[in-house]
Amino acid sequence: MSLEHLWAGWRSEYIDRVTAGRTDAPEGGGCVMCRLVAASPDDPDAHVVWQGPGVTAALNAFPYTSGHLMVMPERHVGNLEDLTPDETQRLWAAVTGAVVAVKAAYRPDGVNAGINLGHAAGAGIPGHLHVHVLPRWAADTNFMTSVAEARVLPEALGVSWQKLRSAWPTAAGGAGAPPGGGAGA
Repeated sequence: MSLEHLWAGWRSEYIDRVTAGRTDAPEGGGCVMCRLVAASPDDPDAHVVWQGPGVTAALNAFPYTSGHLMVMPERHVGNLEDLTPDETQRLWAAVTGAVVAVKAAYRPDGVNAGINLGHAAGAGIPGHLHVHVLPRWAADTNFMTSVAEARVLPEALGVSWQKLRSAWPTAAGGAGAPPGGGAGA
């Protein structure tokens, strides 16, 4: 069985919007991650869930599951070994905050947290590293995934954005809270 393609005409508009005028990503199309880092966490169209000093967490616009986050350093850097010790600490503290938020917002059976370094490893934006954090459930492979080779996402990105912003741990209340505290810090 071959992979079925479903038409999603809105995707090209999104890609054009987030890459307009940028020249620092593959094929000169712009760095989506740099755009997210520069976005306001109060802009619902950017889907930035949380920003702290030097780190941003945003929804993946093409999620594997609802609640699929990407946590990235502010600096445009493609390799873990090129991060400063401070950037490394802030990134992994933010990943911990993302895991806490995903667990609180979605009550999953598990969480995937991972990073793809380089094109061969599956990085879509190899010049700007980012860690994926997403909820998983024991039964999240269903008919559409296993037979039709398509995913059905049960909620809009705006709903995921609200859930995760509300669930993000605050400096006062969340163990492992990223630097800067809660949403918009």
